[in-house]
Amino acid sequence: MASPIIDFMLARGSAPIQDLKGPGPTDDEIALMLKIASRVPDHGRLEPWRFILYRGKAREEIGEKLADLVDAVEGPQPEGRKQKERERFSRAPLVIGVISSPKPNLKIPRWEMFLSGGAAAMSLLIAANGLGYGANWITNWYSDVEEGRRLLGLAPHERVVGFVHIGNYEGQPPERPRPDVPALYSDYSGPWKE
Repeated sequence: MASPIIDFMLARGSAPIQDLKGPGPTDDEIALMLKIASRVPDHGRLEPWRFILYRGKAREEIGEKLADLVDAVEGPQPEGRKQKERERFSRAPLVIGVISSPKPNLKIPRWEMFLSGGAAAMSLLIAANGLGYGANWITNWYSDVEEGRRLLGLAPHERVVGFVHIGNYEGQPPERPRPDVPALYSDYSGPWKE
């Protein structure tokens, strides 16, 4: 059962963000990655997600805003912590925010729309890897803070699915322990019993 797609999926891993370097993807490559990311299950064809590109100077501007926000949220922080926040979006040449933007619908629950956004984020990650880039999907503390979401360009009803950091990466992503797959599934045996 040799298949380059299966081999690719079995070897997929996330590159460390701090090791992602420029140059980042071209505009044509970004358009292709987003086209691939949009080919996901989407009940009702609602497109309940969107993408925000953070690149160029915008990455440093976001960092300054996050350095100020961490003080507002957690109280005065040491300079080392503030510097860490300043660098959040500038470690990779491109960060693509995958944003859950649910649409009003009486038949399709919001959680299902959010899952569609998760599928878009995973497809984006795979597309970046398929084009030869390293990528890493994170959320971080500011995703759960209303003012953080606003600073990052989200509307009040939207939530962060993830930020996919993309750049050139040398070598293989580090391997990590993987799940014991046989322990994760079973044949159906009737309703749940305690």
